[in-house]
Amino acid sequence: MSDSTSADGGAGARIVDPATDTVEPAGHAAQRSKNVGKLAFGAIGVVFGDIGTSPIYAFRETFVGPHPLAIDDLHILGVVSLIFWSMTLVVSLQYVSVLMRADNKGQGGSLALVALISGRLSKSRYAGIAVLLGVFATALFYGDSMITPAVSVLSAVEGLTVVESRLGPLVLPIALVLLIALFMIQRSGTAKVGALFAPVMTIYFLTLAVLGIYHLIQMPGVLVALNPWYAVQFFLTDKMLGFLALGSVVLAVTGAEALYSDMGHFGRGPMRLSWFAFVMPCLLLNYFGQAAMIIGLDDVSAAEAMENPFFNLAPESLRLPLVILATCATFIASQAVISGAFSITHQAIQLGFIPRLSTRHTSEDEYHQIYIPSINWALMTGVIVLVLYFQNSSNLASAYGIAVTGAMLIDTCLMTVLLTMIWRWKLWVAIPVVLVFFIVDGAYFAANFAKVADGGWFPLMIGGIVFTLLTTWAKGRRLMRERMTEAALPLNVFAKSAHGSAARVPGSAIFMASSNAGVPSALLHNIKHNKVLHERVVVLTVAIQDVPYVEETERFEVQSLGEGFYRMTMKYGFMQETDIPTALKGTTICGGPFEMMKTSFFLSRQTLLPSARPGMAIWREKLFSWMMRNAASAMEFFRLPTNRVVELGSQLEI
Repeated sequence: MSDSTSADGGAGARIVDPATDTVEPAGHAAQRSKNVGKLAFGAIGVVFGDIGTSPIYAFRETFVGPHPLAIDDLHILGVVSLIFWSMTLVVSLQYVSVLMRADNKGQGGSLALVALISGRLSKSRYAGIAVLLGVFATALFYGDSMITPAVSVLSAVEGLTVVESRLGPLVLPIALVLLIALFMIQRSGTAKVGALFAPVMTIYFLTLAVLGIYHLIQMPGVLVALNPWYAVQFFLTDKMLGFLALGSVVLAVTGAEALYSDMGHFGRGPMRLSWFAFVMPCLLLNYFGQAAMIIGLDDVSAAEAMENPFFNLAPESLRLPLVILATCATFIASQAVISGAFSITHQAIQLGFIPRLSTRHTSEDEYHQIYIPSINWALMTGVIVLVLYFQNSSNLASAYGIAVTGAMLIDTCLMTVLLTMIWRWKLWVAIPVVLVFFIVDGAYFAANFAKVADGGWFPLMIGGIVFTLLTTWAKGRRLMRERMTEAALPLNVFAKSAHGSAARVPGSAIFMASSNAGVPSALLHNIKHNKVLHERVVVLTVAIQDVPYVEETERFEVQSLGEGFYRMTMKYGFMQETDIPTALKGTTICGGPFEMMKTSFFLSRQTLLPSARPGMAIWREKLFSWMMRNAASAMEFFRLPTNRVVELGSQLEI
């Protein structure tokens, strides 16, 4: 079947300068006018779950992970200093302060940034490089979407062993039951559960702060680690171990990219308020509290406590409630990552990198609450395999990080293009800023690369597979459009010749076309075999713009060709739902209103024949053909009425 979406932008695409213009549709602008405090409170429950659950395992893994460190003052202060400065440089400066200014009509994330850059640099060779980098960052995100639920939930459930060591054998079954339940509830939507997210996460963050303060009061000297000298001294003393420790320290900032990706839900102002005024202080208090607790113990007790320092922060009588609270927090964090996978998949479909997939909206009020069954079950399968293969959170932590740091490094590359070629910062300002972030993100990525053999291969493997699928689909669609255009007959010529050669019947016929060039094959086959034409014939192309939203007033572009023939382009943003009947309802374009019961939709179904023609390797042509056969039908994707659709097939060599 021919694909009726286009990532080419098309006429009328508007790219907004993020430094000066952040125009949004009326509904989203109204959302921004709400009380900033309420939005900031909501962001705590949705956005900060991933980075908020890092204290459960990040500090521990630095000392007992693949490259263990000596548990002494030098290393403890060095590690907590690294965590503080990593959070400051990567999260606070790179993402919250700089990248959050790079919004595409209010939306953030790698794909939104790529759409922004490629739209502004469409005639530059850098646009193609930016697109590939963004696609690879997206591919890495799917590996991260599998690891985050697995390591978060498993690390929280492992807290049971701190409460009672004999519960060890139950950790894996309980974690699997929770994870399976998490994916099972996706089909019913998360609106009701989501209402509890912010209160639960607020209690969780406050608990982090209280536990940290309790131990800091007893050992306030640990705050000297705010001085970066302690991180430098750590590296000077243990050069190689210090470098390898970065692979675990970065676990404290996982989730930074999610802050940027979820910016469209709450706005940069409320999210910055949440981060600087609440989330970051709570996290740092907890990390410094863990360091203070360990430093205050003797060598034997410190070694025992380091097996799970987060849960050992609490008095013995409160550890079980802490385990329950932490499990709820990891459940919420996992939910946010899964919802993010649905959202980024929807963007990729609209931008033409993923085939149409069956998508269900789980809320009548919130457009962003969607459910994509195939993605849900693929993620669940990957998570179960990960838990069964790695068995515990320490082993999983070895696989964690490389996808995150890879995406961070790619974001730095895209940020470089943004600062120098779009925002046009002075080089003497841009170069030092970019250099700092390249050094930091590059060091983290290099340190995590050492973990490839210990499990880092998994997200790289998932990323490689997804990258191959995404690029194959994008290139295959482009080749298919080119092949169809080669022999295309101009529509205006066809309209004049067909008018007198076929009988006209009452009603309207809408022929879906993947591009604005030529006559759709369904229209050619209809007149060839049925020898009839409807009174009104509309050739419709749905063009997905390089912006998240397109205003209703800019939805249609119509060209009258005479004799009852019209060429129509319907424009959508990459965050919007392509509901054609709803868009046509009430319009009087193309000679009058459309009555669905008197309108037929004709779709072209293409059967691809692999060939030796230049374009793609045969194996990729076969892969593209398989993806087309398994894509959701255009009827479902465009919300077409099932009893008004006609499909006509043809064969095509690419």
